[in-house]
Amino acid sequence: MVSSLVKKIPSTHVIYSFSPSNKPVEKATPGEIIVFETLDAFGGQVKSENTLLSSIDWTRVNPATGPLYIEGAEPGDTLVVDILDIDIADYAIIAVIPGAGVLRDKKFEPRVKILPVSRGCILFNGIKLVVKPMIGVIGVSPPDNSIPTGTSGPHGGNMDVAEVTKGSRVYLPVFVKGGLLAIGDLHALQADGEICVAAAETPGSVTVRVELIKGRKPKLPIVETQNYIHIIGYGETLDEAAYRATEVAVEALMKEHSTSFEEAYMLASLVVDLKINQSVDPAKGVRASIPKNLVSIDSLLQ
Repeated sequence: MVSSLVKKIPSTHVIYSFSPSNKPVEKATPGEIIVFETLDAFGGQVKSENTLLSSIDWTRVNPATGPLYIEGAEPGDTLVVDILDIDIADYAIIAVIPGAGVLRDKKFEPRVKILPVSRGCILFNGIKLVVKPMIGVIGVSPPDNSIPTGTSGPHGGNMDVAEVTKGSRVYLPVFVKGGLLAIGDLHALQADGEICVAAAETPGSVTVRVELIKGRKPKLPIVETQNYIHIIGYGETLDEAAYRATEVAVEALMKEHSTSFEEAYMLASLVVDLKINQSVDPAKGVRASIPKNLVSIDSLLQ
């Protein structure tokens, strides 16, 4: 149970782009716990399976709650976000949208499904699927431009990384004073790639603790789990995203093991897994996953 003294940001405070011009709706000091209450990715516009996708205002999708100003955060720092808990609703929404998804060239009808969520499972046409609540959108303001919450970049954003779940730690570079953290787009479940363009979209709340690492930052967003460190690459193509994530992974192995590019490049081919996060949004996403016994966060900060 979250203490009544913990600060909460309600889902009435949302943004649709990460921008230095966004006004913070709450402030926190390093070490403080904050609850972000979130809308689903459709912004609450899907009321039933009869909702027409043509009736949706697409400028109101992928809302992110916030932004949160972190006291003492300055450009060049790292914002550390510990995901303490994720609570989701008792339903989730998934849809197929003509012209969207990996198979966007196929001819098919728009369709919405409302999926019941109960006792830790989603029911999909009689199939029980174990939920794994995760955060689709988590990011900070870029330095001097505005980036829609529906895409990703060095600031984070719509990364759709299944590992951003309870118990994970996210490292984001700070580009503007206060960082301006926002969170949204919860999924009850999502497989890598989010193939049809939607996952099990659900409203809910996220409890986080924010911390700072002063004077150093990662080149790309980093997600730390129990056994792995994941480097989150992005790009117009999956190849570009894979290149970015791999480049940072090899650089980290060089630094960690005091070795040459050639040696680190070979080592990466043995121990670094490339996995698709996002195959359908404007910026594609690939993560480079490295066992934690082979690389440290220190080697990923500049």
